[in-house]
Amino acid sequence: MSSNNENLAIQRIAKLVDENSFMEIGSLVTARSTDFNLTAAKTPSDGVVIGHGLIDGNLVFIYSQDASVLNGTIGEMHAKKIASVYDMAMKMGAPVIGLIDCGGIRLQESVDALDGFGTIYAKEVAASGLVPQICGVFGNCGGGLSVVPALCDFAFIEEKKGRMFVNAPDAIEGNNTEKCDTASAAFQSENNGCVDFVGSEDEIMEQIRQLVCMLPSNNEGDVYTDDCEDDLNRACESMENMKGDPRYLLSQISDNNVFFETKADYARNMVTGLIKLNGMTVGAVANCSEVYDAEGKKAESFDKSLTAQGCNKAAEFVQFCDAFSIPVLTITNVNGLKNCMCSEKKLAKALARMTYAFSNATCAKVNLITGEAYGSAYVFMNSKSVGADLVYAWSGAKIGAMDSTLAAKIMYPEAGADEIKQKAADYEKLQDSAASAAARGYVDRLIDPADTRKYLVAAFEMLYTKYVSEPEKKHGTK
Repeated sequence: MSSNNENLAIQRIAKLVDENSFMEIGSLVTARSTDFNLTAAKTPSDGVVIGHGLIDGNLVFIYSQDASVLNGTIGEMHAKKIASVYDMAMKMGAPVIGLIDCGGIRLQESVDALDGFGTIYAKEVAASGLVPQICGVFGNCGGGLSVVPALCDFAFIEEKKGRMFVNAPDAIEGNNTEKCDTASAAFQSENNGCVDFVGSEDEIMEQIRQLVCMLPSNNEGDVYTDDCEDDLNRACESMENMKGDPRYLLSQISDNNVFFETKADYARNMVTGLIKLNGMTVGAVANCSEVYDAEGKKAESFDKSLTAQGCNKAAEFVQFCDAFSIPVLTITNVNGLKNCMCSEKKLAKALARMTYAFSNATCAKVNLITGEAYGSAYVFMNSKSVGADLVYAWSGAKIGAMDSTLAAKIMYPEAGADEIKQKAADYEKLQDSAASAAARGYVDRLIDPADTRKYLVAAFEMLYTKYVSEPEKKHGTK
């Protein structure tokens, strides 16, 4: 199959890897089943190209499904080939990249095909936390196959032809494709919490290449993936003016302004992604209340509150970072918890999951408070009490149980406006400022916003050799 340069599966691999670096294996494998005249059909490579290649010199293992062979369906040998890719990747300690274009289960092989699905799932679980798993969806990815990108660490979907679904839109009661195309890239990206990026095929390949170059190759790899030519003491001016949009802040403090955002369209009030500090890859989790466009104009705004979707997004990302010993930076600017009927059904569990992820993580953890940090929402966001190694705050940050005026009204319900104003000022000075929190040891240093980069570089350099001896137990329950 590798000699067929017109084959789409091969073309996708060629776009992804360094030139002439891909080595195909298992090209002579074909389907074994003879039921329903399957032997009469030509099944070169049983519909999936597998092998290894290089991305900017980094070893990766790849499988790419070929929709021209039995519609790319998964049968016994197809699944065994994908499983063999995982086995090699785990032995060599290198990422696995799956390029999905599949018609689902191969009905002619029935239970053998079902067993193949289970084999793939099991290999993904075995590789989880050992090597990074990345997938791109370029065609159909439906039914049981939709679990494959969900089990991966990162998933990308082609904006026009990529389709991901558990049940097809027309199979959902009361719905049809014209009414709501639940399988579309846009719907899945905004709603399912699996998709990191939507774009053209070429854009996805470029994104995957950038991601591979930022990640450790395995759970014992080094987070120093680059040399740094950027000034470590570079001042970042005017960041406080756009503190509501952490995408701007993170890109400003990162080496050469590199910020790789994950799950960009999902739970947009919580931002997650990867930055570089002195060549070290750092995971970032940040509250977001504003979104600015390329011209610096406010395009979108959110409450400064934690939501269930945002907490789940943060928890999953922190768990990934911790598995690969990637340091975590949190940017805190939050004043409460989402107040609505929907949140009441899901928020407590999501808050527990995020708190567990931060507290349980043994990687280096730094919290930067840029604006408001009020109530239990502040505690959940990687505060010192749940395990942050260092907490920095911008000098004008507010940290406390609640807004000072509201606190004064609760404590002095009979007071007039002037007295409330005075009591609020007293409360802010004594209990509601970054300085008061620092006086109690909850903040390690007050910093000027322009100096953020140099202090964070120094913090993570110091924490590079962090080691935590964990108590003996099988695992936690969250």
